[in-house]
Amino acid sequence: MSAPGDAPARPDATPPASGLTRFHQLPLRSRLALLIAVAVAFAVALSAAACWLITRDRLTEQLDTSLSTVEVNSDYVQAISALCAGSQLNVRFQPTPYTIQLVSPSGYVCTSPNKASIPAQRVDQAVADGRLASAVHTTKDEHGASMRVSTVPYRGPIADAQGNRLAISVAAPMDQVTDPLNQLALVLLVVSGVGVLGAATAGLWVARAALKPVDRLTAAVEHVARTQDLTIRIPTDGEDEIARLSRSFNAMTAALAASRDLQQQLIADAGHELRTPLTSLRTNIDLLERSERSGRPIPAADKEALLTSVKAQMGELAALIGDLQVLSRTPETGSGGTSDLRVVALHDTVGTALERARLRGPSLTITAELAPWYVRAEPAALERAVVNLLDNAVKFSPSGGTVEVRLAGGALTVRDHGPGIPPDELPHVFERFWRSPSARSLPGSGLGLSIVARTAEQSGGGVRLRNAPGGGTEALLTLPGAATPPPDVPAGEAGAGGAGGAAGRSAAPGESGPDAAPGEPGTPEG
Repeated sequence: MSAPGDAPARPDATPPASGLTRFHQLPLRSRLALLIAVAVAFAVALSAAACWLITRDRLTEQLDTSLSTVEVNSDYVQAISALCAGSQLNVRFQPTPYTIQLVSPSGYVCTSPNKASIPAQRVDQAVADGRLASAVHTTKDEHGASMRVSTVPYRGPIADAQGNRLAISVAAPMDQVTDPLNQLALVLLVVSGVGVLGAATAGLWVARAALKPVDRLTAAVEHVARTQDLTIRIPTDGEDEIARLSRSFNAMTAALAASRDLQQQLIADAGHELRTPLTSLRTNIDLLERSERSGRPIPAADKEALLTSVKAQMGELAALIGDLQVLSRTPETGSGGTSDLRVVALHDTVGTALERARLRGPSLTITAELAPWYVRAEPAALERAVVNLLDNAVKFSPSGGTVEVRLAGGALTVRDHGPGIPPDELPHVFERFWRSPSARSLPGSGLGLSIVARTAEQSGGGVRLRNAPGGGTEALLTLPGAATPPPDVPAGEAGAGGAGGAAGRSAAPGESGPDAAPGEPGTPEG
């Protein structure tokens, strides 16, 4: 707590964002335009610098060549020497753009008239005393003007006061080089600036044009997130990455829309199927409650029938919930919530299912021809699919009829001699909750064959139903596999994996136990 008179504590100021952070905060099109402009500016700057340097070297080289070609005759040298010595010769010096001067080894210079003297450099003195054959350099004259100087030894008879040989320097102003270079630099600067601005403008236009499909995709995603409308589609044109992304988005929204429609249909169908047993349960429980409250007992026979009906409705609810749980599993997960694929002896699984089918249809004759066949599948799901096929055949076989089961070459055939399936209903038999109008009064949820089709698909096989010749229905379940187990899986172990669990476990929710009564004849529920 602050003491009286203390300044109030100020919150820590937010540290300023770095340049890189501010760059990443810019819109993508601005970043692209900026990167293009920077890249073009860098390339233009390198080109301009290279052009300027090359031009400077060429101009300097031309000036050096012109200085080296200047010839100074002996009379002119004698005249300059005499002028510096104070003697006056009757010589008229012609105007020349060059500055000519004599250089002694000691550094003394004698300059042509009307020209600014250029201080001798060490290289000039070295040429004068014979240590260098020639020298070319840039220096300043006594007025500060930049001069290009070429010095060579003098081969004539003139010497300095000490008798030392001399050197002749020919110089020209460097503005012959610097003035064109300055003009070139100005031109390059203007051209570079225009080029960078043009590149930035073109980069912004290119970024907008290139990102227009991304803008459409972003708007579509935002629309879906805001409205949950999965019917929106993005026009696709071409084969580039943006077009592929648009097609992927359209496929995703179509899949999501189909999934949502299936989910809504499943919920609606499940609600419809649940309503009937729930209504019956409520009615029966209300009767029991009213009987207890009023003190008027229900006759024993009626009460027994009422309790039997309640038990049957509860069994129907349990069956429906169990079937829904099976259909809700993803292809990657098994009954335990994790992948449970293993080698299963299909013939053992069918044999166990046949025992249960015979208990449910004691009045039926069930024949079986089972050849060994091993498949890779989830044991519990495979057993449930086979049981559902046999239950369907038992349910719709007439009393005293025959069910023929045959397993050969990975094809499981289940043939009953019931009423068959109307041709217009065959395409719907594997749909969820679909039941033939004539079979709606029979027990079942309409999910049995859907579970069979799903299991066959997950195992890499297929299933189909057709009307058999001579009447009845024939179901054909095909699963890929082999007549012998893999070398690393013993035959006994594979058989136990496929059927042992089926024989030893209790009935899952939605499955009838061994004491379940067989269904009545009718049309398959699908």
